[in-house]
Amino acid sequence: MRLSIGIIASLLATATLASSNSRFFRRQTNVTGYAPKEGPLDTPWTDKVGTNPWPEYPRPQLQRSQWKSLNGVWRYQNASGLNEVDAPPFEVDLASPVLVPFCLESALSGVMGNWTIFSWYQTSFTVPSSWSSGNRVLLNFGAVDYEATVFVNRQKVGFHRGGYFGFTIDVTDYLSVNGTNEMLVFAHDPTDSGTWQIPIGKQTLEPSHIFYTPCSGIWQSVWLESAPANHITQLDLSADMDGKVNVNVHSSGNASTPVEVTIYEPHSTDVKATAKGNSGSAFEFTVDSPDLWSPDSPTLYNITIKMGSDTITSYTGFRTVSKAEIDGVMRPLLNGEFVFQFGTLDQGFWPDGIYTPPTREAMIYDLQVLKRVGYNMLRKHIKIEPALFYQAADEIGIMLIQDMPSMRPSIRDPNSTNACPPNVPVGQYASQLEFNRQLELMINQLKNYPSIVTWVIYNEGWGQERRAFYPEFGLMDLVRSIDPTRLINPVTGWHDHGAGDFHDNHHYANPQCGTPFYSVASTPYDPRRIAIQGEFGGVGQNVTEDHLWKVPAAVRDINQTYEIDETVEIWNYRSHILLTELLDQVKRFACSAAVWTQTTDVEGEVNGMLTYDRRVIRMDEEQWKNDIQALYDAAAERASGNHSMVMMPRDVAERLDGSQ
Repeated sequence: MRLSIGIIASLLATATLASSNSRFFRRQTNVTGYAPKEGPLDTPWTDKVGTNPWPEYPRPQLQRSQWKSLNGVWRYQNASGLNEVDAPPFEVDLASPVLVPFCLESALSGVMGNWTIFSWYQTSFTVPSSWSSGNRVLLNFGAVDYEATVFVNRQKVGFHRGGYFGFTIDVTDYLSVNGTNEMLVFAHDPTDSGTWQIPIGKQTLEPSHIFYTPCSGIWQSVWLESAPANHITQLDLSADMDGKVNVNVHSSGNASTPVEVTIYEPHSTDVKATAKGNSGSAFEFTVDSPDLWSPDSPTLYNITIKMGSDTITSYTGFRTVSKAEIDGVMRPLLNGEFVFQFGTLDQGFWPDGIYTPPTREAMIYDLQVLKRVGYNMLRKHIKIEPALFYQAADEIGIMLIQDMPSMRPSIRDPNSTNACPPNVPVGQYASQLEFNRQLELMINQLKNYPSIVTWVIYNEGWGQERRAFYPEFGLMDLVRSIDPTRLINPVTGWHDHGAGDFHDNHHYANPQCGTPFYSVASTPYDPRRIAIQGEFGGVGQNVTEDHLWKVPAAVRDINQTYEIDETVEIWNYRSHILLTELLDQVKRFACSAAVWTQTTDVEGEVNGMLTYDRRVIRMDEEQWKNDIQALYDAAAERASGNHSMVMMPRDVAERLDGSQ
C-alpha cells in the first residue's frame, strides 16, 4: 500500500514537531547534569539505562579479574577542526555532559548531535588501591568512530584509527601520584563528508531510506584493567569437530614464555583437558570426545590460560566449517553435515542508542525472538558489534555471516563545475590500503567466536574497486591466511568475478537462489560454488506513528520500501508466498542458504520482523516456524540422497540444454 497524501501529511507534521521538540525537551535531570534527549523514538529499555550503562565485562574471550568500568557520565564539547588536537582543553570543564558509551548522535548520549565530526571527551578516574602492586594499568576502548587521540594527565598516550575496533593503551607511566587522573579523548569522524572514503557501512551524514543516522565518537565500553608487565595481548584460539585445539598466545614481552591451557567441562569446574606451550608460537593439542557446537546444541567450554603471572579466562566451541559436493551440489557443512542456513539481514541499529543497544538485555532480545521462530543464522550487515553480541550468538546458537563494513562507493565529483555535480567512483588507492588493513583487524578481532561461519568482504560493490583490478581475489587470500577455518564470500550481491566459496544473489522481493534464472544485476549461478540468496524479501508493512522514526525525511522515504503491504495479515501472507518460492528452489535447484531482509525496521525502512522500537512483532510465529522448518526439512531430504528431486518442466529443461 502506498501511503495516501493525507496520511503522509499527518505523519510529517507529527515527525516535524517531535524532531524540533526533541532538541530541547529533556527527561528529568540527575545530579550529574546528564539527561537523555527525547529522541524520535525510544525502546522498552531506554529508561532502564541509567548512568552506569553496560556494566558487564566487555571482552569475554580475553577476560581479567581486576578491572574497572569507565562507562558513565563524561563531559563533551564540539571541536572546530583537526587543529584543535594540538591544543587540548586541559583542566577545563567541557561544556556538556555525555553518557559513554553511546555515540554522540544518539538520544541516550544526552547530546544527539548532528555532523559531530570533531569532538572532545573528558573524564577523570582513579586506580583501585586493591590492584596487584607492580602490575601495569591498561586503558581499553571497545570502539571509537573514527579516529581517537587519547591524553592522560596532559600527555598524549595513544592514537587509533578505525571505527569498529578495540584498542589498548598502557597508561601506567602517565598516572598521577595523587591518585586522580584526567583523561581527554579527541574524536574525529568524517563519515561520508568531503572526499573521505572510509569503512562506514550504513552510516551517512544525510540519512535517506536505506542509509541511516551516523555514529560518532565513543560507542563501545571503556575500561581499565590490571595486568603484569609481560601480559597476554591477543589470544588466537580455534577448536574443531575432531577435538583438535589450536592456540597462539601473543604477549607484550619479546621473550617466549611458558603457557598453560586448561579446558573445563561445560557448566562445570571439572577439568576436561590441559596443555602446555609457549607464547608467540602456535601449538596444538586434542581433547577427547568433545560435545560439538551447533545451533541445535550450542555447547561452549570455559578456558583458563596462564602465561607467567598473567591469567585470563576465555571460552570456545568445538565445530568445523567446510564445504563439499553432496549429490552433485556444492554445500556448506557444519561438523561434516549440510545445514541449510536461514537468517535475517541484521543491521544492528537502535532508535535510542543508534549503533549501541541500550542494554545487553535489549541486544539479546532480538536474537531470542529470531531463534524462537527457527532462524539459525544472521547476516551481520556491514557493521561490527560489541564482543558481547558475539558471545550471545555463541550461547544462543546462531550462526553468523559477518560483513566487513563497506566504504562509500561514490562521491560528488570534486572537479565538476556543475551546480549539482555528478557522482563518480571514489577508488582512492590509499583508501583501499586502509580498507585492507581494517579487514585484517576485523578477522583478528572476531575469529575466535564459534558462531561466525562466513566472512563477507564486499557488499553490492560498495567501495569495491573494479576498474583497474579486482581486489577481492587478493583479499580472499589475505583472509584465508589469517583464518583458514571459515568460508569466505568476497562479493555479496553483484560485481561477482568468480572469487570465493559462494555464488551470491540479491533480489527483491522473490528469491533466485541457485536457479537457472537471475536478474540483470546478478550473474548466472556458478555450480562450482555454494548458492546463497544473500538478500531477498524486504516486504514492508506500515505501522502507527507510535512505532515510527519521527523524522520527516524518514517518513517521506517509507514508500521507497520494495513493497508495502496494507495489513500485518497480508504481510505474513506475502512472506509465506516468498518463503514457499524459496522452498521450491531448495527442492528443485541448488539453494543452500538465504538471508531475509530484515530483523527490524530502521528509520525509514518498515520491513522488519519487528518494528524499530521492538514493541511490535509482525510475525505470525506459528506460520514462520512452519515455513522455516520446511526449508530445513527439504534441505535435509536433498542431502540424504533419498529425495525425489522435483524437476523443471521438460520444455524448460530442453531450452536450457539447447535442445530442439
